[in-house]
Amino acid sequence: MSMFCYQCQETAGCKGCTVSGVCGKTPDVAAMQDLLVYVTKGISAAAVQARSEGIEVCPEINHLVTKNLFTTITNANFDKDDIIEKIKETLAEKENLLHKSEHKEKLPEAALWCENEDKFAEKAEQVGVLSTENEDIRSLRELITYGLKGLAAYTKHANALLKDNTDVDIFIQETLAKLLDDTLSVDDLVALTLETGKYGVQGMADLDSANTSAYGNPEITKISIGVRNNPAILISGHDLKDLEMLLEQTKDTGVDVYTHSEMLAGHYYPFFKKYPHFAGNYGNAWWQQKDEFESFNGPVLMTTNCIVPPKDSYKDRLWTTGAAGYPGCRHIDAPYGETKDFSPIIEQAKACDPPKEIEKGDIVGGFAHEQVFALADKVVEALKSGAIRKFVVMAGCDGRAKSRSYYTEFAEKLPKDTVILTAGCAKYKYNKLDLGDICGIPRVLDAGQCNDSYSLALIALKLKEVFGLDDVNELPIAYNIAWYEQKAVIVLLALLYLGVKNIHLGPTLPAFLSPNVAKVLVENFGIAGITNVEDDMKIFGI
Repeated sequence: MSMFCYQCQETAGCKGCTVSGVCGKTPDVAAMQDLLVYVTKGISAAAVQARSEGIEVCPEINHLVTKNLFTTITNANFDKDDIIEKIKETLAEKENLLHKSEHKEKLPEAALWCENEDKFAEKAEQVGVLSTENEDIRSLRELITYGLKGLAAYTKHANALLKDNTDVDIFIQETLAKLLDDTLSVDDLVALTLETGKYGVQGMADLDSANTSAYGNPEITKISIGVRNNPAILISGHDLKDLEMLLEQTKDTGVDVYTHSEMLAGHYYPFFKKYPHFAGNYGNAWWQQKDEFESFNGPVLMTTNCIVPPKDSYKDRLWTTGAAGYPGCRHIDAPYGETKDFSPIIEQAKACDPPKEIEKGDIVGGFAHEQVFALADKVVEALKSGAIRKFVVMAGCDGRAKSRSYYTEFAEKLPKDTVILTAGCAKYKYNKLDLGDICGIPRVLDAGQCNDSYSLALIALKLKEVFGLDDVNELPIAYNIAWYEQKAVIVLLALLYLGVKNIHLGPTLPAFLSPNVAKVLVENFGIAGITNVEDDMKIFGI
């Protein structure tokens, strides 16, 4: 079976994975992911038609669409059987919608297709990325699709906290339906790309509101990166509701809980500080997990994407939940609003050795928008005095490529009067460096997870207001962003919608940008790649 996938930064040869995914995804899994996206577009078109006829579309359909898209994000779900079950469920729910519609003749083929599992592989071959022949139309369709996947991920996390935004759900479904419309021009799709960015801002705002209303506003926090001498569970990913349930169920069990990768941000929220067994952060970004999960000794709970195919030495300790999945690893789930039963993980942890120490010391984070606003007077004074000459936004993703050492070198060589604003796992390239502070303000301000890039946007808009500027691009802020997967795509589109220009994106530009689409982004928004540290610092005026 052939495949074609170029949705992540590490795609083979910066062109596309055609034999097997660099992420570890096999062609048969890739095919089922393509089909899941296709049938999700189909049910979305059916939902749009139903609403136009006054037929109610239940919240469960909205949740199904977002979870389907999240399932197909890079490194989220490698379990072919699970993906097939999602395809079947989607087809069944779509048929229920179709039975209520009186105007099925208006629907595209994707909304009408419904076959048994023995036809899935054949259909998947027909509906993959390359089924759109025009390179520019394909490029824009994929750019929008990947943005929607990122938006769906953030929407799913808000849903887990019982926060729904029907306007966002309707936009996702209407846009998926439009991606089936062959009459849309390049100009139509460019406009739709920016509209996706608009809803990306809304989706991140919704998640920020959901997180802070449940757990309080992040605050400056020192987090241990060492270990204790207790058995423990490592929780990775992004879903704070899963963290809450795990901490509550491990209370008084003698089992500690450590965060990994972007779950580090859980330590910044006041709510979680009441748990004395919330021990610290273990390890670094997602791509180092093969060594770090092995040395952790206890079970690991993956709440979202960023799974690397596990070694046999710890595969029986790797558990998944939510949209994540891996064949042979146990999965725990529950409907929104219900408590997941993590007791099997806890029992396994009790029989495991404590984590092996791989680091010592502490790191500091928690600089989301409200915390930075609380420091506003100090920040403004430092800017006016020249003590801070420039902010550099270095948010985004980390990854395996050796070229990503560029970001560590860039941070190390930044002048002492510059401050890094970061969010996402890109921070692991420099958050353990001793870069000091400026007037008591740390030179690395970590807002949290990739979705907390919303905080960085709010900080920029606040500074624009304070200094009475007409354009956010007049601020002394440079944007040097690393990307890896589709949540970074929605963050990028959100920044473009907010009018931010001259963003540098690396370590390579997305393979899914055709030359003509890349030209539009360069000419209209100043999007550029990276070269080397010295030359790029000159470009940024640093």
